[in-house]
Amino acid sequence: MTALQPARHEPPDGHGTSRDSRGTPADGLVAPSVGPRTPPDGRGGLSPAPSPSPPSGEGAGGGFGGGGEQSRGDAIARLPFPVVDEISRHCLDGGEPETVHIEVHLPGRVDPVRLRTAFHRALARHPRILMRQAPVRWWHRRYHWQLTATPDVDPVAFPPPGPGALARARQRALDHCPPLDASPPVRLEVIEEAEGGTVLLLTLHHTALDGPACLRVLATTAELYGGADNSPTPAPVRAPGPRPEPPPADHPPAPGPRLARPARIAPDTGPAPTRAPGPTPAPGSALQPSKPGRPNRPDRPSQSTHPANANANSNRPGNGMLLTDLPIPTRPPRTPTQPAPYTVNDQLLVATWLMVARWNQLHAPAHPHGAAAPPADPAPAPAPIVVTMPVDDRPRDAGMPIGNGTRLVSVGFGPEERRDAGPLTADPPDPDAVARLLRRTAARTRALKAAAPGSQLGLYATLLTAPVLPVGLRGAVTRTLRRAAAPWTSTTLLSNIGRIAYPLDFGDAGRPTAVWFSAPARMPRGLTVTTVSVAGRIQLALRWSPALLDDAAGARLGDLFRSSLAATAWTPPPAGGAAR
Repeated sequence: MTALQPARHEPPDGHGTSRDSRGTPADGLVAPSVGPRTPPDGRGGLSPAPSPSPPSGEGAGGGFGGGGEQSRGDAIARLPFPVVDEISRHCLDGGEPETVHIEVHLPGRVDPVRLRTAFHRALARHPRILMRQAPVRWWHRRYHWQLTATPDVDPVAFPPPGPGALARARQRALDHCPPLDASPPVRLEVIEEAEGGTVLLLTLHHTALDGPACLRVLATTAELYGGADNSPTPAPVRAPGPRPEPPPADHPPAPGPRLARPARIAPDTGPAPTRAPGPTPAPGSALQPSKPGRPNRPDRPSQSTHPANANANSNRPGNGMLLTDLPIPTRPPRTPTQPAPYTVNDQLLVATWLMVARWNQLHAPAHPHGAAAPPADPAPAPAPIVVTMPVDDRPRDAGMPIGNGTRLVSVGFGPEERRDAGPLTADPPDPDAVARLLRRTAARTRALKAAAPGSQLGLYATLLTAPVLPVGLRGAVTRTLRRAAAPWTSTTLLSNIGRIAYPLDFGDAGRPTAVWFSAPARMPRGLTVTTVSVAGRIQLALRWSPALLDDAAGARLGDLFRSSLAATAWTPPPAGGAAR
């Protein structure tokens, strides 16, 4: 049976049963242990295995245990929380779990015993993932990770197969964090599909880990399971050549956000808007799944993980999510002396900008009785759209540092886009305006790449996490500042994983036919866009807060992203003409 437990994200500090280093209550009352429940075939169905109580009254996480014995082993090392981990720990909210979801589809079936053994061996090869939060009181100066020699709980589980098994596993990935007080803060659910394939669904607590780190562990698992070399393939070598011409001097690109407050995505938790400056998506025009006839690409409906319920949408925990795959938009061909003027990442950035701008225009408030705005009351300039991107500079080999290793950069869109606002938000967008936006975006991203890498979350985050005040006071200050800075938070987050660097060859189970990542979508952004390139397709995951969108609105937003990405595709010039 499935064990769903309430999340324990931010309990009051200093209250609860204290325990010794082995997890035994100090008052001598020993809680009943959960013995192994692994059947002889090694499948280890989902047993009701509660996570250990948070020691010293401090814990975070909670959720869904695998099918093995839970026991708190002795810590072999202690590490202070890095900046990213501590900021995330301060801001945990039970209504918006900090989960990262990774979904890998394999064409064949895996052997349960071999997979469980391979995953446990992979954890041992990357010991930094075997960690749990140490007991802490509010007056302590730091949070610490305790590294353990072995897992406190078996993270591998095999839910019973059947209709809806994958949908339920996805919902658990969005709603229930692995506990921070049990090592490791990750779980792997293995779902058998009726068509004969297997889905590996990883859920990790983002306070402790990020997606690329867990993908590295999964690559090691594939190598140990299938026996094939899963070393990362080298990145493609770009032909050297002169840089494309910079944009005109009177319209310099802005590498980051301006002082103006970034635009917010218009909320939509009810019926579709009845008034819009352009045609609204037709009913049933939501993103289409992979076609059943496509080889090695089973049919997966692109739908939200939660039933559409506008009334209860804003009250339920977790996020909504939409998964689909899209064609990679074409780009101008490279030549030996001239690199491409922009990258697929630039096209994804522009598609995100177009999606948000067109969405906000569709949801612009109407004047009374649909009348146009009076000429004497011109519309204010639109707020700039700012897109935050994680950048990962870590190596992808077996020595890749495990944890939260990405840094955040922002790409600001503002004054340069006002001139083209009308053509860009038309349906369809004007090709020449999109081409100009692509060139400006490429200049912005080149400037960001040329800049020296900074700290992961900036100077202010580094100061906030300095061990001067106790963690309880630092947490209160951090949460207060986060609420005060909410109006200046970027519009949305685009996480482009890019091409998967590892073969992820699971031997007789095959190589992935699809891979999806999704990042947590917390307010005030309320929306994250995550993309992965697999087998010549872009695997798209939209994830949203129920306070911002309901599932029907999420599907309409996904349709806008599909058409926006298609608008960035390069078109070859007609005979005697020029390409855009």
